[in-house]
Amino acid sequence: MKYQPIIGMEVHVELNTTSKMFCGCSAEFFGVAPNTNVCPICLGMPGTLPVINKRAVEYTIMTGLALNCTIQPQNVFARKNYFYPDLPKGYQISQYELPLCLDGYVDIDPDSSGNTKRIRVRRAHLEEDTGKLTHVNNHSLVDLNRAGVPLLEIVTEADISSADEAYAYVSKLRQLVRYLGVSTGDMEKGAMRCEVNLSLTDPETGEWGTKVEIKNLNSFRSVRNSIEHEIERQTKVLEAGGKIDQVTMGWDESRQVTVLQRVKEGDTGYRYFPEPDLPPLDLDPAWIEAIKANLPELPDAKTTRYTQDFELTLKEALVLVEDKAIAEFYDRVVAEAKGEKAVTPKLVSNWVTGELFRLLSETGTDITEVKSQPKQIVNLIKLVTANTINQSAAKKVFGVMFETGRDPQAIVKELGLQQISDADQLVEIAQKVIADNPDPVEQFKNGKETVINFLVGQVMRATRGKANPKLAEQVLRDSLKN
Repeated sequence: MKYQPIIGMEVHVELNTTSKMFCGCSAEFFGVAPNTNVCPICLGMPGTLPVINKRAVEYTIMTGLALNCTIQPQNVFARKNYFYPDLPKGYQISQYELPLCLDGYVDIDPDSSGNTKRIRVRRAHLEEDTGKLTHVNNHSLVDLNRAGVPLLEIVTEADISSADEAYAYVSKLRQLVRYLGVSTGDMEKGAMRCEVNLSLTDPETGEWGTKVEIKNLNSFRSVRNSIEHEIERQTKVLEAGGKIDQVTMGWDESRQVTVLQRVKEGDTGYRYFPEPDLPPLDLDPAWIEAIKANLPELPDAKTTRYTQDFELTLKEALVLVEDKAIAEFYDRVVAEAKGEKAVTPKLVSNWVTGELFRLLSETGTDITEVKSQPKQIVNLIKLVTANTINQSAAKKVFGVMFETGRDPQAIVKELGLQQISDADQLVEIAQKVIADNPDPVEQFKNGKETVINFLVGQVMRATRGKANPKLAEQVLRDSLKN
């Protein structure tokens, strides 16, 4: 019997605000000395009152709109009551019955085939983060720098059916928050944390199995691997006649297994009630509309523009759109090439995803640090399309441009890379190549067409790569007829 996985996800996103959710403390916590960005409010001292961070609300609205959610103008903060050492107040200010964002969706494309699947987003609500515990031998240390940092929790419906779909969903979510600029989405720094709710459905009865929660997922790989392992674990239990208990499992990265953490409480265990120290949040609809009007172009819209307006393939568009900074750089080059018929968006894409990507990878350079300007890249492509230099020489020029930011025309002149495009100059060289290679010439004359590539290579070698390859081939063919 093959069981069908039913998966929902809860993703917590640290919002990239300057200050914390309910006080003026710095929201920086990664790499900061422990317990330095704290105050009586985020330490939960008696007599303190929280004040809502407007920027955090704005970032939540932006994200909700990007997730196609309905933004609720009237919403309420709630106390989520539980005891844990990293929660100094003894409760967390969150949202429960009236969250900011409801009923959205994200379209994912796990295999980049263009066949998308819609994952419904049940809600996205704003809350404060907890502190961070470090366990050492038989005691624990708590750092409260993170306590009170704005946290956006995004909850899906149970629409995910595989580990690959879950991977695609969290990847898409990170891409969205990075495009919006509301979070770094860096899982390794705790800016994005995932929890999985997984059960198996009996294909014969259609009944959903018992839900198991998986925590401690701090990388995309751990999301995928933990789901695959938990599906396998639950399947073995059910096939052996056992039952699945409602528990919280943790992911052990070193052993690549899920391990029991605790028996899961229901929401009733948190005793939610409206936060008495904060009034209901009544948002101006005009403010929400203004935020919507100022949203940047998002990945799906950009992909559509690239495939429809620029005639890129879906694969080419997805490669460019994956990183916002890359896509913006590409757009600047295309804009610079406007009116240049020879410099098409397709050619620009080839150079950006080819030679530029190679140099970025080899040097560890970020796209924002590239010295070459869009106009220089356009001019380089024009040199190639005008047959002033060949492709091989263009790559050399691009490398120098990348290192120095110099203009391609000056580099071509300095290195003497201008292509030989005069047939008369190539005739003598072609005749010498023919004379020096009697066996390949004989093979060509006997019908082995591919040998011409070898002979062209010899001409290119003799001219130190300066010959126009197409012209060299034509001169060779003409000479071989004589």
